[in-house]
Amino acid sequence: MSRAIKLSPWPLLRHAVLLAGALVVLAPFIWMLSTASKPADEIYSSELHLIPHHFALWDNLQEAFAKADLWRYLLNGLIVTVSIFALQILIALPAAYALAKLRFLGRGTLFALVLFGILIPPQATAIPVFLLLHKLGALDSYAALVLPFTISVFGIFLMRQFFKTVPDDLIDAARMDGISEFGIVWRVMLPAAIPAVTAFGIFSVVAHWNDYFWPLIVLNSQHYYTPPLAVAHFRNAEAGTNYGPLMAAALVIIAPLVIAFLLAQRRFIEGITLTGLK
Repeated sequence: MSRAIKLSPWPLLRHAVLLAGALVVLAPFIWMLSTASKPADEIYSSELHLIPHHFALWDNLQEAFAKADLWRYLLNGLIVTVSIFALQILIALPAAYALAKLRFLGRGTLFALVLFGILIPPQATAIPVFLLLHKLGALDSYAALVLPFTISVFGIFLMRQFFKTVPDDLIDAARMDGISEFGIVWRVMLPAAIPAVTAFGIFSVVAHWNDYFWPLIVLNSQHYYTPPLAVAHFRNAEAGTNYGPLMAAALVIIAPLVIAFLLAQRRFIEGITLTGLK
């Protein structure tokens, strides 16, 4: 006697909601790719269509690289994001280890101040930091783009939450082997925290690669322009914005982020999951 198969509508409803949400999130990227692939007459046409009648992506890419030094802007973005991330890890790991595994007076208060620091937006401190960099003569340089972000309170918090999941026996064994506290940070905790470091790296790189506010304030020379400022290079209030090359340039700029996330997706999800265990 065969059993009746009961079909529940809830899994179908969940997948329908997730699919609808995915379409909403992907819609700007689909439109960007569509616009980057169209010639100018199709972009300004009154007829709405996603698939171009004449594929012009290569022509728009050539015009984008001809109008702006995109390779230079991409290199600047790479230098800035990698430098910021390396310095953030250099500071965040020892600080997170101290807050998670060392016992000292005022540890709870210090961690509360770290949490309070997450609530302060960077725009709130922009003017004092700008004046400080002006006094130091560091404006319009890589230093102006990197130094204000070397300490990440979010990075300290994320690493601290992950370090709380590391067994104390592992640290005690390292101390018995004669490893110093800094040695434990870099030789024991760092290898164990690769998923959390990867997750934080995605957050850090995306945030500073896409940062438009701070580079616009501290930079005057195009030699140091970052990728978001390259997109602004295509705006023209007098002749009108050429959206084909603009969208092609935006496609080139976001491509490294998409590729990096796809390569680090498993580590990213693992790091976010493990940091919430304890």
